[in-house]
Amino acid sequence: MAKKFGVKVEEFGIGYPPRLFGKKFGETIYSINLLPFGAFVRIYGQEERIDDPRSFSEKPFWQKAFIILGGVASFWLISAILLSIVMSLGVPTAIEDEENHNLVDPKVQIAFVAPSSPAEEAGLEIGDVVKKFSINNLPGRPQADSPKGCFPINKVKELQELTETYKGQEVVLTIQRGKKIFDVSLIPRIFPPEGEGPMGVALLRTALKSYPWYQSPIQGILATSGLTWNIIRGWGQIISSLFTQGRLPPGVEIAGPPGIFKLFIEVGELGANYFLQFISIIAVHLALINVLPIPALDGGWLLFLVIERIKGKPINQKVVQKISAIFFILLIILIFLISIRDIRKFF
Repeated sequence: MAKKFGVKVEEFGIGYPPRLFGKKFGETIYSINLLPFGAFVRIYGQEERIDDPRSFSEKPFWQKAFIILGGVASFWLISAILLSIVMSLGVPTAIEDEENHNLVDPKVQIAFVAPSSPAEEAGLEIGDVVKKFSINNLPGRPQADSPKGCFPINKVKELQELTETYKGQEVVLTIQRGKKIFDVSLIPRIFPPEGEGPMGVALLRTALKSYPWYQSPIQGILATSGLTWNIIRGWGQIISSLFTQGRLPPGVEIAGPPGIFKLFIEVGELGANYFLQFISIIAVHLALINVLPIPALDGGWLLFLVIERIKGKPINQKVVQKISAIFFILLIILIFLISIRDIRKFF
């Protein structure tokens, strides 16, 4: 957007300085930097007023706003493109147990694991696919069709009924996680906490649903819009829980770059559809975070522009620089602390 409106772009950087290496093409340096916490564009005349037609500070308000929002919009654009590809390949979609026609790869997946539940203690994770439910042949208990008491799981209701029947007894679940298939044993609780169930999981039946190429872009845009709304609504629930209960809602985790990198690896094992969908989720999160009116982010720069517009005169640039620098340092410290927590927790 800056180049479109004739503003000189001094540097486009992946990560934050110090710079590892860079290459100049034309008048712009394209760089890779040490701190992997995002990216930046260094625009001529954004941080100080320069009397030059190619300076950001000399452009009209609407052009400045478009330049600042260009970075935010790019995240939504990336999400829409990736989700369009996913829609063409086949998007994981929640389906009802009663649906049995034209389904591709239907399966029962774990959508939530309650803390301190039998499922968590057994090492079950969100996204795990439950392939089979096995029991020992015990006298007086219903027997499975096979001698070893092994039940294939195709519907949520099947797993719920089996868990209810054999609660208090040791059972074995055959789990698929990415390309790995393994067994875990656990004992469903006879008297579980309210709202958790014997194993302490929320279950979801999913299948892949694909669209023809001419419908995929429209579905990708609609999916990005729905994803944006769901994330905003989720943030609202988090804020409400923090104010009313003083803690994060159950199942909500905060992760920094190391934690997100670990999730990338785990989701990548599930297949291209899930991997691209996860990148889309990250992209929309980044778009919404960047548009927040926080100094040092795009939304902060837009806030300063609006204040200037209302006042009818420029804000003192030294004040803007100091405020932005303070918030930038605070953000880096916050990301660093969360990253340390990730490393201790995951690695």
